Amino acid sequence: MNWKKVGIVISHEYTTRVRKKSFILTTLLTPIGMALLICVPALIMLFSGNENQKVKVIDQSGIVAPYFENSEHTTYEIGGQDEDIEALRDRFDELDYYALVGISPLDEKGEVSVISYSKEPLNMDLKNTIARNVNKAVETRKLAQYDIVDLDHILADVKTDIKVNSMTLTNDGDAKEDSVEIYMVLSYLMSFLIYMFVFMFGTMVMRSVIDEKSSRVVEVIVSSVKSVELMMGKIIGVALVALTQFFIWIALTLVIVTAVNAFAGQKLMQSVGGMEQVVAVAGEDGNVGPNDMASILEAAGSDPDASGMVKILAQVRGLDWGTIIGCFLIYFLLGYLLYASMFAAIGAAVDNEADTSQLQLPVTIPLIIGLFIMLHTFEHPSSPLSVWASIIPWTSPMVMLARIPFGVVPSWQLILSIVLLALTFLATAWLSAKIYRIGILTYGKKSTFKDLLKWMKLKD
Repeated sequence: MNWKKVGIVISHEYTTRVRKKSFILTTLLTPIGMALLICVPALIMLFSGNENQKVKVIDQSGIVAPYFENSEHTTYEIGGQDEDIEALRDRFDELDYYALVGISPLDEKGEVSVISYSKEPLNMDLKNTIARNVNKAVETRKLAQYDIVDLDHILADVKTDIKVNSMTLTNDGDAKEDSVEIYMVLSYLMSFLIYMFVFMFGTMVMRSVIDEKSSRVVEVIVSSVKSVELMMGKIIGVALVALTQFFIWIALTLVIVTAVNAFAGQKLMQSVGGMEQVVAVAGEDGNVGPNDMASILEAAGSDPDASGMVKILAQVRGLDWGTIIGCFLIYFLLGYLLYASMFAAIGAAVDNEADTSQLQLPVTIPLIIGLFIMLHTFEHPSSPLSVWASIIPWTSPMVMLARIPFGVVPSWQLILSIVLLALTFLATAWLSAKIYRIGILTYGKKSTFKDLLKWMKLKD
């Protein structure tokens, strides 16, 4: 194989694709979308609900009204027991209320019914607050009828909120706190991205081969470049396009997220309950910079009483991101090369994209199986199914990345999986090259699996 000619094909594939408007738009818009997925929920939580809601409560039971306390965004106005909520409903447009809440008198069971009127559907926070207050009032009254001495103290003493501190033992004998939820989210994201990227860029290679074959351009190209060199150049060229796009996505996403954090960092930490850590680092001036945020997260990582969101951020920061990103790149490259070589062979064996559906089936089935096993791996990262699927080359790119965040993969399994994946790619590329060499110049005949098998058996 003449690698100089392969390099020419790689350069042509790379430069042609990175100059396309679709590449530029996708490269720029995707990180914006990813950053929005990360930042928008926090920003919505931060800036939503600023409008003060006035709620009129008509409590005919006489026991619920004391439980309604004004909050930052909701003001309760308690009406008289003799007020008619139906009459107020008829004049709702004249009143400056977000909602009317009517509580019925106590029935024979000591219970009440609740009805509300509003111009728009009652938001869930307010609806849950009303239900919680009514239930608490009724339950307290029922308990009081048992005439238990010092009931409030007993209930306060009985109420328990035990938190499970999940610790994982390391090979050094130490223990570190883990978060299964974080591992599951990270596993799902990486595995699904591998599936999406491998399939997307693999079919990109297939379409490129079909386009050149259908336009007869390939007949001119193979006169100066061997078909195998052309196939490898296309595969590696698209791989470089994928890596370029991937690194740009990471860089732009980090820039956008950092900018949002700098804009709303302190308010966001306050809104998620991390004020103690913020005040401890920021001091009286309240300024929180990037270095201060790192100190906050470091302190939260060792504080068992740290607030939820701050603690999650600290655990995310404590992950071995070097190993995670490195493994992601390795499995993405090897997984892509494995499947792209098969997609290239499929593209060479057909005259148009409509004929690829049948031939694609054996290629896409292992990808889909790997995706399903990945869902099992979330719950059982060390099960025999997860272990073997993370070693078998056809499913290892998805399943191994689902196991890595949990820290349960021995080094020998990781090395064995990567070596087998690389060897399988070389073997598959060799067989695909046989199909590509003959199929790229075959026209007017719909190829079958029998034809592909016959082409693979031909001697070079």
